[in-house]
Amino acid sequence: MPAEADHGEVPRTTAQALRLLQVSSFTSSFDRLMIAAMIAVIAADLGGSVRAVSHAAAAYFLCYGIAQIGWAMVSDRLGRVRTIRLALLLAAVGGLASALAPGTDWLVVARGFTGACFAAAIPSALVYIGDTVPIRIRQAPLTDLMTSTAVGIAVATVGAGAIADLTSWRVAFALTAVMAGVLVVVMRRMTEPPLAEPAPVGASLRAVLGNRWALLVLGLALVEGFVLLGPLTFLPVTLQSDGLGVALSGGLTACYGLAVLGFARVVKRSSRTVAPTRLILIGGCLAASAYLVLTVDHGIGPVVAGSVLLGAGWAFLHSTLQTWATDVAPGARATAVSLFATMLFSGSAVGAAVAGPLVDGGRFQLVFALALAAAVPLVVLATLGRSRYAARRAFG
Repeated sequence: MPAEADHGEVPRTTAQALRLLQVSSFTSSFDRLMIAAMIAVIAADLGGSVRAVSHAAAAYFLCYGIAQIGWAMVSDRLGRVRTIRLALLLAAVGGLASALAPGTDWLVVARGFTGACFAAAIPSALVYIGDTVPIRIRQAPLTDLMTSTAVGIAVATVGAGAIADLTSWRVAFALTAVMAGVLVVVMRRMTEPPLAEPAPVGASLRAVLGNRWALLVLGLALVEGFVLLGPLTFLPVTLQSDGLGVALSGGLTACYGLAVLGFARVVKRSSRTVAPTRLILIGGCLAASAYLVLTVDHGIGPVVAGSVLLGAGWAFLHSTLQTWATDVAPGARATAVSLFATMLFSGSAVGAAVAGPLVDGGRFQLVFALALAAAVPLVVLATLGRSRYAARRAFG
């Protein structure tokens, strides 16, 4: 493991590797969220319904989540960097298959495969940071990673909509395939962290699933995915139902990514002085406020305001839960992080699956009301749980 610099910053070689991981995270988030701005366009072009195309988004999230534990096992044996490069190579293939999809069924399969491949990008980056950066300064690079993810989200909702308007939605899928392929080549320069002797899979799972704090974090991740990611997919469609174009609706909901980007800086500065419990409480309240606004009205103003509040909530809440996941079971960190991502995106897939039929029927307010109902217990349980975890750590 690289030594910690005297001034509390990560070593230069690690910093360079983290920048490449940030680009990988950007590409992954761009690929994951760009379909949100294009659902209606794809449905029209392929002769399907919004509900049918939303299955492609749900398949992506579900496969993204399920594949986590498999990539964790590969990562423990093959190495973090080699795993990311292999996953990106396969993701490039999936992206090209998505671009060539002749119908919705093909698209669902292609997006599911691509999601399963991009599943290695961010979790492997999290484990890489956990392997190379001490816990007391770990939230800063984790927040930087989240920032790159936010930029990918913002660019995806604006860029994918604009690409679909100016050329074709197929070009957007092909673009991420090319980006993934380029990263496979560039990441050859990254240094592979030393690998410990991998524990048996069963032992790693038992270490996590037998840890009550890890179980709490995993349960919170499931609800977080349902609340913060599931409905997010349909914000552009909400505006398009009122007659807005693809590019404009994508541009307006890009406020989400911009809010994550801006508030991530606040979280990064605050993480050394503000207790994680308070960060969780702030983030959860912001997310609940977003859905309260959207439940009352889903016009242009409320959707923009809700996008900003959701982005701010994600910046505070998710980065803190994510940091907690890297610490809750240090002896089985890769497994814990992979299961965290599995639960997060499984919750997202459930959210997209529940919201899809409702959105197809124009019942947008019910979608947001369900998210609000789930957000309240999430805030309470996450705040109380993190407070008790901190007390346990303080008193041994």
